[in-house]
Amino acid sequence: MIIGHLNALPLAGLPSVLREILERPECTLAALAARDDGRWQPEGCTWFCHIGPAQTQPQAERHTEYHHQWADIQVVLAGEEIINAGMQSLAQAGDEERKPDLFIAPGAVHPVSITLRAGDFAVFLPGEPHQALCAVDEPMTVRKAVFKVPRALLEG
Repeated sequence: MIIGHLNALPLAGLPSVLREILERPECTLAALAARDDGRWQPEGCTWFCHIGPAQTQPQAERHTEYHHQWADIQVVLAGEEIINAGMQSLAQAGDEERKPDLFIAPGAVHPVSITLRAGDFAVFLPGEPHQALCAVDEPMTVRKAVFKVPRALLEG
């Protein structure tokens, strides 16, 4: 897990491939916030981004997920959320695969809890469990950009 702010990328210690994505002119906070909701994939890129609103919920109502083939870069564009996370795999053979490469880890307990506000981001590498969209005080709508970066790009 890596956390940072879009206006302070050098301080985040990102792997070069992830830093190059977030340093693109179309990936500034202002540029992402101005983009229409939906999927966005620049021509020639193997990564893509989903932009749109999501509803935070009490922590007890949120699932923990992980991926095998994709890293997530979750950027808050408006609002705030808590993301709970761990740095060790929780993968079990019987975990539910809710969508392709979206696995649910039941009963997860997380040693790390971070609050993200506009411009803040969190990176979750393949296998790292995360429980996103937990409400800070009261449930609210947040707007996020979630970048999906293929594992092969990280290993190449």
